[in-house]
Amino acid sequence: MSHRTKHLPELQGLPAVIRELRYHEASRQLLAIAFIILVSLLGKPEFLWLFYAGAFLIFLGIIIRLWASGHVKKNKVLATDGPYAFVRHPLYVGNILLLAGFALASQLWWAFPLMLLFLWFYYPPAIDYEDTKLHRLFGSDWEQWRGTTKALIPTKPVTASASSGWSIKQSVMKNGEPVIVALLLYCLFRLFMYLQ
Repeated sequence: MSHRTKHLPELQGLPAVIRELRYHEASRQLLAIAFIILVSLLGKPEFLWLFYAGAFLIFLGIIIRLWASGHVKKNKVLATDGPYAFVRHPLYVGNILLLAGFALASQLWWAFPLMLLFLWFYYPPAIDYEDTKLHRLFGSDWEQWRGTTKALIPTKPVTASASSGWSIKQSVMKNGEPVIVALLLYCLFRLFMYLQ
């Protein structure tokens, strides 16, 4: 049992292996990157408007990730400002938009079903783990925030939270966003080059 599943009932055999995989953060991240690389290598966009719709979602996902990564204070302070005032997991929202954008821009018939399977397999456990951890760390502050802020669907903030502001150092240096953004833009450029 990993540290991510130790709070769950014990399982044996294949169910235990599947659950461990679903909660494994590195697998989720690597498979998401593999999906993006795969669709950008195999994609053959034919319709310009679908490519641009996908590119819009990709840029929106990048912006949300950059915004969120500059506000998150991992396990030290409960981030409830910036994008965290609208959703509890804005980095996941950005990731979902990125995956949907690449699926759309690639125009591969199998990209959306594969993306949906990936999201179903990995994101409910990831959200469960993060919420459980934040609840353990921040108790009633987390409960109050959870009561007014949905996991992935943006809501209007009930009250203005004290803001520590967005930090470029946090976004760029601690979370490695420039490397991620460079990879995403390169993959999008590859798809653009395939446009006929």
